[in-house]
Amino acid sequence: MLQLTPSPIETPRLILRPFLETDAPSMYRNWASDSRVTRFLTWPTHASPEVTLAVIRHWISTSACEWCIVPREFNEPMGSLGVVSVDESTGTVELGYCLSQTCWGKGYAAEALSAVISTLFANPAVRRITAKHDLENPNSGRVMQKAGMSFLENRAAAVINHLGLRDVAVYSISNPNP
Repeated sequence: MLQLTPSPIETPRLILRPFLETDAPSMYRNWASDSRVTRFLTWPTHASPEVTLAVIRHWISTSACEWCIVPREFNEPMGSLGVVSVDESTGTVELGYCLSQTCWGKGYAAEALSAVISTLFANPAVRRITAKHDLENPNSGRVMQKAGMSFLENRAAAVINHLGLRDVAVYSISNPNP
């Protein structure tokens, strides 16, 4: 069985670590309550800090593979990156991420995604990593490209987000050392 845990990762500009309950106020304030951040996501904008705390408690109790993105510049949680799904039969892991608007355009998402890809590929059972984005959110595709992922395909009506049933672009990268 493919066991994935969010072990701490450090890059020159980021600390990626498991979430703590004390991250709830920052998560709520910095991205989970912002409808512009959650516009293309499959989960609803959080209505209160209590909702955010409940999500973090769920991640902790289920051992979800979810990293808290902490840019050293801000020294507080500014985003999340996590495993959305795992297909053990093919060794494929799907990732998803979101980041505070304050951090958009600074390369943090690509840096975090690259670091997590490298960490996951240290596990030989992880043979491929995928991610997808709403076609109206091409900036997310650029993040995937900067992290070394390649365009795989477009899928029609593949996800439901705040805008309804949506078409997505899928990107992937294969483990160079399976």
